[in-house]
Amino acid sequence: MTEPSPDYVQSLGRGLAVIRSFDAGHPRRTLSEVARATDLTRATARRFLLTLVELGYVRTDGSQFWLTPRVLELGYSYLSSLSLPEVAGPHLESLANQVHESTSVSILDGEDIVYVARVPVSRIMTVSITIGTRFPAFSTSMGRVLLAGMPEQAFEEYLAKVTFTPLTDRTVLSADQLREQVGKTREAGYCLVDQELEQGLRSMAAPIRDHTGAVCAAVNISTHAARYTADSVRTDLLPPLLSTASAISADLARVQNHA
Repeated sequence: MTEPSPDYVQSLGRGLAVIRSFDAGHPRRTLSEVARATDLTRATARRFLLTLVELGYVRTDGSQFWLTPRVLELGYSYLSSLSLPEVAGPHLESLANQVHESTSVSILDGEDIVYVARVPVSRIMTVSITIGTRFPAFSTSMGRVLLAGMPEQAFEEYLAKVTFTPLTDRTVLSADQLREQVGKTREAGYCLVDQELEQGLRSMAAPIRDHTGAVCAAVNISTHAARYTADSVRTDLLPPLLSTASAISADLARVQNHA
């Protein structure tokens, strides 16, 4: 067993151990049960329990003890400090491991998307994508998801000022074309962009929503056209993508509600 460091506060460690001794399988415990679960003497466990009672974290009927909702405060500060990349990161890792393709999260900044989280699996573009990489929103799956989540007036203002640049021979190059594609994205709840940003690149994205239900970010899976047809992207990759978008949205809402 590793010896604790000189800075280790034993009483704090023991107090947290008492709190952790309560779980879904043991929501209520007697003094003796807490002492056994924490490897403390009855006298020591009693002092910690009664201190927690006085602080409002534990209640007792004289024979059993149980936690109060106030213990949730101990986690609120951590939850409220989490950023979108920190919330999304574990989900992106899980998604990448599941589909064996690169996954990313981006936000809209002006006329561009900006990557804020990414789990690369293989190099599929000629440019290296890192946190902070920017691409035109009109030619990307995440961009169209974010544009689809904009209020109508804001989207029309975007269309009035965006400059359409041909990136491949498939790139959408007019406001009318993009309006149609964004409308389809809004209706479907996801977007597949097929080799418009770069030849050979297929990318599919879904919206991430905040605690109000508004689209605040997008998550995508990108793959090489040689590995997936457009149909197989929808069949094989869309279900885990939508599940991941929903999970990130749920975690983000919990963080924001606790902030």
